[in-house]
Amino acid sequence: MICLWSCQDNAVPAQDSGLGLSPDERWGQLFVDVQMAGVFPDGKTFADCVPKFPTAQILADYEKNKKHPEFHLKAFVLENFDLPRQYASGFVSDTSLSAVDHINALWEVLTRRPDVADAGSLIPLPNPYIVPGGRFGEVYYWDSYFTMLGLQAAGKADMIEHMVDNFAYLIDTIGFIPNGNRTYYLGRSQPPFFACMVRLLAEMKGKEVLAKYTLALEKEYAFWMDGSDKVNRNHPAEKSVVMVEYGLVLNRYWDNRDTPRPESYKQDVETAAKTTRPAAEVYRDLRAAATSGWDFCSRWLSDVDKLETIRTTAMVPPDLNALLYNLEVTIADAYYAKGDSTNAKMYAGLAGRRLRTFQKYCWDAQRGCFMDYDFQNKQLTQVPSLATAYPLFFNMATPEQAKAVAAMLERDFLKPAAG
Repeated sequence: MICLWSCQDNAVPAQDSGLGLSPDERWGQLFVDVQMAGVFPDGKTFADCVPKFPTAQILADYEKNKKHPEFHLKAFVLENFDLPRQYASGFVSDTSLSAVDHINALWEVLTRRPDVADAGSLIPLPNPYIVPGGRFGEVYYWDSYFTMLGLQAAGKADMIEHMVDNFAYLIDTIGFIPNGNRTYYLGRSQPPFFACMVRLLAEMKGKEVLAKYTLALEKEYAFWMDGSDKVNRNHPAEKSVVMVEYGLVLNRYWDNRDTPRPESYKQDVETAAKTTRPAAEVYRDLRAAATSGWDFCSRWLSDVDKLETIRTTAMVPPDLNALLYNLEVTIADAYYAKGDSTNAKMYAGLAGRRLRTFQKYCWDAQRGCFMDYDFQNKQLTQVPSLATAYPLFFNMATPEQAKAVAAMLERDFLKPAAG
């Protein structure tokens, strides 16, 4: 992997071959040993640690000393790595405040300034951004759209623009928006809400925003459609693309890697050990579920009580395809705004084709909702989910379908509050 940033810590030179690698790739057996031993209760801790010395030096010291009778793994880690920074805000909730005032008081607490590159797994961003907080000290892709809705309500258009610019930067430099700005997320994205973010910003700053981000929108679309030229009857799926019928494609969640997730390494190894399925297959499906943001939901499982039966990559989901429909429509609108009707009509045509295909394969008339389509078994799944609401939000449902979905949600998902 080419490193897209350089380290500011003189103790670890920018030419360190480990920079830019996922921690499991960078630290090899050391990483496996630390995670499987449960050195830290949270597997994300070591994935976020920052080395004090060059990669080769730490690995050589580990190989030299690990078999010594007095060797202590955690002590070695603490000697060679800085633990992830803890942002001690000192924030204390004021219960006399309204919910709105409480949220507004949190914006500054959750704001991170432009990153200074270090030798760890963080991918530095050039503009300020909002983080979820707690153990999540980096930006997360789809979470950020819902954060932006709050920022919009608070009138913070500049922060929304900073975050959209950060995501455009990631698309431009990496080729897509990773799950989060960590190197161990470079195998996957998350639900593609970038078009929603751009539209949100356009609501606040004008339609010229669409033109500004057209190329970034197109590049994200190319990422999700990568492999569409390789699918055929004998090879119906490639990366995120699924050919459900000759000439007709939809999309699935996917991760380019098939190893345990570094931030949940031990848990993934233990899950794969519970089944006779190839471990790489299980890891890919676990990672794909993390791509979806629904990690972990019974909609991905063959047996709703057993995580090891996960089959995320076999599913064509309503939520993802609704988001990609919106991406196609947004790119079309962006080209219309630029006066380019040729490209606008092309993307509008792609959106129309997706809508027709989606309606054919993901609508369950009997249940009255949109369902995941299992393209391997050529049937709709049996697990309804709130993903059925996505097509309504993006105006993909007919009036009759919208009424049926509303009735289904009221019947199956709305329950009296406890207590």
